[in-house]
Amino acid sequence: MTKTLSSGGTDPGKKRTNNEDSFLVNDELLLYAVADGIGGHQGGETASRIAVETLAEVLPGLLRGDDMTPPFSLSLDMEPRISALRYAITLANQKIFQTSSLNPSLTGMGTTITAILLWRDKGYIAHVGDSRAYRLRNGSLNQITHDHSLVAEQVRAGKITQDQARASSHRHIITRALGIDREVEIDHLTVDIKRNDLYLLCTDGLTEMVDDKDLLPIISADPLAAAPAALIKRANEQGGVDNITAVVVKILGID
Repeated sequence: MTKTLSSGGTDPGKKRTNNEDSFLVNDELLLYAVADGIGGHQGGETASRIAVETLAEVLPGLLRGDDMTPPFSLSLDMEPRISALRYAITLANQKIFQTSSLNPSLTGMGTTITAILLWRDKGYIAHVGDSRAYRLRNGSLNQITHDHSLVAEQVRAGKITQDQARASSHRHIITRALGIDREVEIDHLTVDIKRNDLYLLCTDGLTEMVDDKDLLPIISADPLAAAPAALIKRANEQGGVDNITAVVVKILGID
C-alpha cells in the first residue's frame, strides 16, 4: 500500500469574483486531480465540477472490476488503472458535452483535467489541457505533463522560444479540453514513484504567476499541509489574474 500525505486548495485570485477551478483529494483511493473550467461563470464552474465528481464516483467501481455499460469499454492492451482513468475522463467529457448541449446557458463550457492515481510503486497520470503535473525528486522539480496549448505546441515544434511563449498574447489558448466535442484525446503516462517524491498538480492560475524555480522552495517547506495556501499566496502577490488551484502529494512509503 502506498502511503501519502496530501493537501489541496483553491482561490478565485485577485481579479475574479468567481472560481471556475475544482480539485480532488482522495487519500483512500490515492486519486488526486485539478480542473480549470472554461466558458464563463456558470459554465466553467459546472464543467470542472462534473470532471472531478465523475472521477470520484466512477473510479472505485472501475478498480473493483464492476461491469461498465457502453458506449465505452476498458482497453485490454493498457495497464488496468490507466484504462480506468481514461474511461472515467472519457465519461466526464461525455457528461459535460451533453449538459452543455441541453442547456443554452452552458453552451461552450469545458474544462482541463490533470489527474494522478497511485498504486504500489507507480503513478498513473491522465491529462487534457494546460493544467500541469510536476514531480519533485532529490531537490529537482520537473514538469511531467505537456501543455495542450497553442504556444506550447509552437515551442515543441521549434517555431517560438519559451520566452516568446511566456510573452505571447495567445498563451491562454488551449488546444484540448473536456466537453467541447463528443470525443477528446487524452494523454496518459506511467511514472515510477519513490519514497519522498512530491507531486504537484496545479492550474495555470498558479504557473502563469509563479516561475517553476520559485515553486520548489514553497512546496519543499514544512508543513506540507500549508503548501497549497503558500502557493496561492505567492500567485496572488504576483497579480492573481486567474483562479488558482494546487494539490500536493508526498509519497511517505511504498509497501
